[in-house]
Amino acid sequence: MAETGNSAKGVTAGKLAISVQKRLSRAQEKVLQKLGKADETRDVIFEEMVANFNKQMGEGTKLQKDLKAYITAVKTLHEASRRLQDCLAEMYEPEWFGKEEMDAMVEEMIEKEMDNNLEDTDTLWLDFHQNITDSSMLSLDSYLTQFPDIKARIAKRDRKMVDFDSARHHFASLQKGKKKDEAKIAKPAALLEMAAPSWAQGLLSAHQVAQTNLSYNQAEEELGRSQKIFEELNVELQDQLPVLWDSRVGIYVTTFQSLAGHQEKFHKEMSKLSQNLNDIMTKLEEQRQLKKDSAAAKAGDEAKSDGANHSHAASSPPTVSESNSSDYKLPPGFLYKVKAIHEYAATDGDELELNIGDIVLVLAFDTPDEQDDGWLMGVQESLWIRNKDISSKGVFPENFTQKL
Repeated sequence: MAETGNSAKGVTAGKLAISVQKRLSRAQEKVLQKLGKADETRDVIFEEMVANFNKQMGEGTKLQKDLKAYITAVKTLHEASRRLQDCLAEMYEPEWFGKEEMDAMVEEMIEKEMDNNLEDTDTLWLDFHQNITDSSMLSLDSYLTQFPDIKARIAKRDRKMVDFDSARHHFASLQKGKKKDEAKIAKPAALLEMAAPSWAQGLLSAHQVAQTNLSYNQAEEELGRSQKIFEELNVELQDQLPVLWDSRVGIYVTTFQSLAGHQEKFHKEMSKLSQNLNDIMTKLEEQRQLKKDSAAAKAGDEAKSDGANHSHAASSPPTVSESNSSDYKLPPGFLYKVKAIHEYAATDGDELELNIGDIVLVLAFDTPDEQDDGWLMGVQESLWIRNKDISSKGVFPENFTQKL
């Protein structure tokens, strides 16, 4: 057990020593290259690929950051919109306008529309947020996951290129030294000649030659190994980097096309809900106006009733009362009376112009087939009383009036 532990420690120490030696060799090689004392392997095309890679990675990272900020903003806007809608729902109360005097069915319908509108708005926001996250954000995240691995291999390729240069220079220096050693070995040193017998001098020369050849062969093997590792990494990256560079167009198209499509759908549906909300508010305003007009009409009727009672108590002549009353002969085809609650400008010769407060005598159409949905035929009450002329009749929109 102790021997195994010592062996493991020895292996670890050996690997650490090799790693430290490689770093020192690389540092020494880079210093020599910067000082101009050693040439450097250069590949201009590959350097351009690396520049494109760094540019592509920077653009993709920025796009990812901005898209995340956009999705966060969508979520924030959704929450703000929800709070605003909740505030509106809490403030909307039928009692504001006098529930007893208004049509309960209409109020219930408006409340139901309001609830549905708020629920649909919230769902639309949630779908929009989820869709852009799934279709745009996830595809962009997947695209960016390949960059760290390629970046690490580019850095490894640079290190192996330094190792290759270092091995190349070391081998070249040994080649030059080998020639000098061979010349030295051919002339034995004087001390060896004097100390060694003649039969041993050949062995010493052979040993020196073997030592020189061993260092030379080791340097040659290291050069071949370094060159192979470097070229394998270099070829892989030269194949992969152009493909990655071309792929950026596809991911940009996919990201922004998907985002634009979901934005278009969201805003289209949101515009419908906004129009529904606007219609609801319009109904509320119409109810308020109707209530206001009804109250004014009721007050006017009470005032007229009080005036008529006062006149009767003062023994006014019957003719005066008759002249101020609405007891007159109605036109042929009379159905009922309506009061204008909105102004209407006639756009055709057969239409009747309305001002708010006008009383209109509704008449039956001569031919029922001529009546369009939502339109009535009538004559101004004031014109009929004054002229007794039915030729001034015309059509008008029913929803601009209130039945009396």
